[in-house]
Formats: sequence, C-alpha cells, structure tokens
Amino acid sequence: MISKGCAPTVITYSILIHCYCKRKRIDEAMRLLDEMCCKGLMPNGFTYNSLIHGLCKAKSPWAAHKFFKNLWASGYSPNVVAYSVLIDGFCKHSCVDMALDLFHEMQKKLLKPDLVVYSNLIDGMFKIGKIKDAKELFSRLSIEGLKPDVFTYTIMVKGFCKEGLLDEALKVFRKMKGKGCLPNSCSYNVIIQGYLRHKDFSMAAQLINEMVGKGFSADASSMELVVNLISSEKDSAFTKVAKRL
Repeated sequence: MISKGCAPTVITYSILIHCYCKRKRIDEAMRLLDEMCCKGLMPNGFTYNSLIHGLCKAKSPWAAHKFFKNLWASGYSPNVVAYSVLIDGFCKHSCVDMALDLFHEMQKKLLKPDLVVYSNLIDGMFKIGKIKDAKELFSRLSIEGLKPDVFTYTIMVKGFCKEGLLDEALKVFRKMKGKGCLPNSCSYNVIIQGYLRHKDFSMAAQLINEMVGKGFSADASSMELVVNLISSEKDSAFTKVAKRL
C-alpha cells in the first residue's frame, strides 16, 4: 500500500499489531508500535490492549504488567479492558493476589469492573481453592448492578464440581433458568463431568437425558469420561443412558 502512495493509518497499524499478537509474534508487534510512534501516529486503546493481551499469552502477565505500568508513566490511562486482560492473565497463572490488587486499583481510579472482570476473578478464586471468596464475589454482582451470564454461572458450576460440592453446583445450575439465563451445551457438559468424576451415575444419567432432550451433545471430555466409565463400571442403567450420546 505504501508503494501505491497510501500511507498506513493508526487503524492499519493497530490491526497488524493485533494480528501479530494473536499469533504470539510479540517482537514484530512491538516493532510496529515503535514504527507508528516514529511516524507521529498515536496508538489507541485497541492497540495497547492487543499488546497487553499478546504479552500475557506469549510471555507472562508480569511482562504485560510492566508494559502496562510504562503506559501509566507515559501519561496514557489504560481502560477497563486493559485491566480485565491483565486480571485474566494473572488468574490463569494462579497469581490471584496480583489480580485482586489490580481489581482494587481500578476501583480507586474510578473504573467500574464489569462482568468479565468479576467472572475472571471468580474463576481464579476457584482455581486456588478459595471457595468462600468466589461466592462472595458472585454475591456482589447484584449489588454492583451486574447480571451473571451463562459464562459466569458455568464458572460457578465448574468451580463447585471441582471441589466436590455437587449439591451447590446443581443449585446454581438450576438457578440459571429461574434467572432467565438458560444453560447451554457447555453448562451441561461441565456439570455432567462433575457428576461422572464423582461417580454419581444416577444424576449424571438424568442430566444426560435432559441435555440430549434439549438438542445438545457431549463434548470430547464428557465422551472420554463416559467411555472410560462404561468400560470399568457395571452400571447397566447408566450404560443405557450413555448410549444416547
């Protein structure tokens, strides 16, 4: 395009940087950032958020946080999305204390955490076994005027299943419909896997029938569990239901 006399714009550079970051080619993305700045083009929120996300994936959330702090030092104020990406990155690396620090920091800067931020933090809490903290964060959603979506509910269901709290998982799962948020295929697979892993075949069979009746199908993880259980267990009633998958 340059050879045709068409100069790249901020949008052009930002899209290229985003593509490089998605492919974890951070060095090339950074070179483009330097190039656009040398040409007097000002990166925008999309540009910076792409780089923060790319650094989290390709290197570490700490590398992304260093870049993030440099942005503040240069006079740029990162937005909610930037905080959300960083919080997610730290939660995925089980650095939940750092994620919480960022959560409190954005509140001090009068940036309102959105549902994505809360969902990532809840997931992070479950990952390190802080069930009470996860429940408290979930309870705060209504106080903050946020409505859980199917993604948030499924995180709760998965977290309870992981801890063996199947009754609580089922309670949240059933609560979804009453709150106008219908479970999707992922929700069903998550709770079915929970019951299968804890060898509650009766409830697993009931949920499988329900899932199939709604037109959903088992994912690869559910199928692997079912196949392994059929070959090792002698529960004929469950085997009959499992064959519907």
